[in-house]
Amino acid sequence: MLPTQLDRLPGYFQPLPNVIVADDFDAGLNGWMDLRPNFVGAQFAAHSHEIDLEHWGPVMLSSATFAFAGTHGSASGTYSLRLPTRSPAAPPDQPPAPGSMSLAIKRLSCPAEAARIRIEAVIAYSTVQDRPGLGSEAMRAFGLFIDLQDSEHRFMPGVRFVNAVSGEPVRRWQYYRQTDSTDVDWSYGREGAWHQAGVDPQWFGVRDADGSTSATSWFDGREQRLIYNETDDKINWMPIALEFDLRSRTYVSFTAHGREYAFPPGAGPSLASPYANISGLLNPVFFVETDGDRRVDLYVDSVVVSYATDEEVAR
Repeated sequence: MLPTQLDRLPGYFQPLPNVIVADDFDAGLNGWMDLRPNFVGAQFAAHSHEIDLEHWGPVMLSSATFAFAGTHGSASGTYSLRLPTRSPAAPPDQPPAPGSMSLAIKRLSCPAEAARIRIEAVIAYSTVQDRPGLGSEAMRAFGLFIDLQDSEHRFMPGVRFVNAVSGEPVRRWQYYRQTDSTDVDWSYGREGAWHQAGVDPQWFGVRDADGSTSATSWFDGREQRLIYNETDDKINWMPIALEFDLRSRTYVSFTAHGREYAFPPGAGPSLASPYANISGLLNPVFFVETDGDRRVDLYVDSVVVSYATDEEVAR
């Protein structure tokens, strides 16, 4: 990785010694795309119908242009990755409604020598300015997770910011933990090899009215007021970074907009049995979910994926 590739990105990044990708969206999509179902059924039907995975908002490049504010551009250029939802949302204790989410995924492979992995990005979020007033409570949640598989397990460490539930502000972070749900409860009554508890926690799992799920735990009780600004057409860029230990399958660190969050000792995601044909998987995913009858956007400007070896961790 040439130093100039990182030099073009905003100055928030602190990667591990080995950079896998440093994605600047002024250079294009860089392999980021919609997260869609597997079309392997009869007549190319989707493999699962417990929730509608086909109508999420489409991922796109964006100059972040608004009717009143004009063009924001990105934190260090013109284009960022925009994740736009459709609407409306389902109640918070129900499975996500069709179109209520948007998800972006990049499909990579994990270097064999990687002992720790780190995902960093610069983000902003807003509500589509389709009516007067401030839409800061229109977004339910957004987050980041990593879809990983080694020789023994598939697992998805990640974090989720619950912004509001049923229009009431929450503004607290969660992390994905080991779930107690059965495979059937997790997948809304569906059984099968594609439906293991802990897989795809962004839309599967039992959901509660307070915004929690059967695969999430809240960080400490303090809320975090991220920058939303004073109107729906102004955005501010903020850094987030998640680091994970691949050897122990436990969390190392998470920071968001200058705040460091502590994980309980040994905290980690659910460990599912490995799936066929994806050993060595390394797929970072960003997602966003609306809370009501308004469309919301998550903007991602630049993503750096890096790793450290056992020797580098021990230094």
